[in-house]
This record gives sequence, C-alpha cells and structure tokens, in this order.
Amino acid sequence: MNVQKELDRIKLDDKVLGMPWFVQQFIDYKLPDLSPSTLLEYVRDYETFFNWLRGEGLSAAEKNTEVTLKELEVLRMETVVSYRIFLTTKREGTNSRITVSRKLSSLRSLFHYLSQIAEDEEFYPLLKRNIMAKIEIKRIHKPKDTAAKLKGKILEEDELLEFIGYILEGYAKDVEKNKQALYAHELNKERDASITSLILNSGLRVSEVVNLNVDDLDMNNKMLYVYRKGNNDETFKTPVYFREQAKDDLTAYLNLRQTRYKAPKKEKALFLALANGQNEGSRMTKRAIQAMIIKYAKRFGKPYLTVHKLRHSFATDYYLQNDIYKTKEQLGHASTETTEVYAHLTDKTMSEAIERRTE
Repeated sequence: MNVQKELDRIKLDDKVLGMPWFVQQFIDYKLPDLSPSTLLEYVRDYETFFNWLRGEGLSAAEKNTEVTLKELEVLRMETVVSYRIFLTTKREGTNSRITVSRKLSSLRSLFHYLSQIAEDEEFYPLLKRNIMAKIEIKRIHKPKDTAAKLKGKILEEDELLEFIGYILEGYAKDVEKNKQALYAHELNKERDASITSLILNSGLRVSEVVNLNVDDLDMNNKMLYVYRKGNNDETFKTPVYFREQAKDDLTAYLNLRQTRYKAPKKEKALFLALANGQNEGSRMTKRAIQAMIIKYAKRFGKPYLTVHKLRHSFATDYYLQNDIYKTKEQLGHASTETTEVYAHLTDKTMSEAIERRTE
C-alpha cells in the first residue's frame, strides 16, 4: 500500500468508529473496491449529514453512533431538500454545486447498499424505504465547463519553462530582502524545481509525486513507476514516462539529496524535507508540495496556479502533440471523457492553426 493510502487508511479506521454500525458495515463492504482516500471522504460526508440530522431534531441520537436505520427510513423528500439548502447556504464552509452533488452521491451509495444489498437475519433489506432513490443527481462536472474555468489559470507554451526557471533563480531576486525566505529558497530550490519540472513534464498527480521512492526512478529510460489512482492492486506500479527537461532537473536534485537533506539509509522517499531542528530528512508531504507551488505561483504572477493546475498545464501541452488516447494513458484517466477537458482547452489553439494553414 502506498504512503498516502496508508495514512488515509489509519484516518479511516479511526473515523469510522464514530459512525453507526451499519455505516461501518458499508465501509467494510466497499473496502475491496474503493481506496481508503475515497472512503474517508464518504465517512466525512456521513458525519456532516448525521450531525445535521441530530441538530434539526430528525434523530434522537446523542451522538452519531446512535443514529438508527428507522430514523433514515422515515426521512421525507423535504428533509433532503432542506439538507441540500443547508449545504449550499451555511455560513461556514459553503459548498460548491459539485461538492453538494458529491455529498448527495455518497448518501445515495449508502442508502442503496442498505436497501438493496445488506440483509438482516430474516434476509430482508436493512432499509425498507430508500428516500435517496428519488434524488436525481445531475452531472455538473462537464469537460467543456471545466475547460472554461481553467483558461487563463494554467501555464501555456513558454511559461512552462519560465516557471521552472523562476523557481531556480527569479524567486531569490524577489525575496532578497527577506533573509528567512532567501535561506529557505537556497536550501530547497533544486528540489522545488525538480518537483515542478517532473509534474510539468509527466503530468503526475501530487499524491503520485509524494509516494515516489528513489528506486521508482529509471533515469536511463526517462521512466517512473507509480501507484496510479483507481488501481486497487496494491503491488502494481504503472510505468510513466517523463520528458528530457525533467531528467536534467531530477539529476540536479539527486546530486544533493543525500547530503543536503541528511537522508538516512532507511529513507526510500525520492523527495525529502528537512524540518527545523531535525537531524534527518523525511518524505515530503502532500500539503507541503501544495504550499510550495502556491508560494512560487503568487510571486510569478499566477496566483491561481496550484499543483493540480500544473498537471492541467502539462496535459494541455501534451494533447497538442498527441491524440486523446495517448493523453488519457499518460495521465492515468479511467476514461477519455475526463481527458476531453484538454480538447476544449485547445480549441482556440487548433482553430488558429487551421487559419494559418489557409493563408
């Protein structure tokens, strides 16, 4: 099991103890098919829902573990409508339409299991009436809409190389009066540029970058072996190629990984961080990588840029030179429908290319 999954599995095992017994049973049923990360989100969604039910007096339970099947069975349509309104209008942590859709989908999965799959001792469904079966969840995350939101918020053409160069040199000039920021940059610039370059030249997800070990790297063939999202075979790593640019940046980082980050022999992680006061480097976290990209992006003049938008930047650039099927495989998408985003993102570029050919 990869590092992120191990952490999420620990969190899941802890969180599920605060759920009713039938939710725990549902999670056990789903474990072989869904990742701990996905199931952790399910449990968080159920926690929100049960807290709301109790707060509205729709459950007599004093804590979430005491919510009963009967209380779910007698829920009415207006209850679900009220919950949807709560999710979209609550003062703290208002949810987007996509998030609301996901939270309702989580509930549908649970209710479907309780009413159609799980059985009591008499072989009857655990849930006799399924209110969530009446809820239509519209598909919101359309490729064309996603593409429209991404335009102007990713790196394009020469900006890919410029951003890597900025991390190596330009940032230092912008923070030259801040000794602390300058010191941290001098310590980590090769590592930070290497991580950024790898994503911009391979399209890896941040979780895939975090999970990388030194022995996953095949520099001669410009290839990495990664745990891909959605692959439930914990022993299989997918080969993913990267461009020559990333090879150069990775080499620069690897030449100093051992000495600068005081890597202990037992540490297999490719990308390390050396915390203040620590004598040994340890695996860089997902949050640390995300914060690192945001830090550079703001100074670079691209405040909307995130780790995931680096992946989008690579994908758009890659799609212009390859077909949708190669792009799908490179990114590790489950279907070409997800990859269609990049077809829409490159519409303008493609139309300009057609015009140039007719001149």
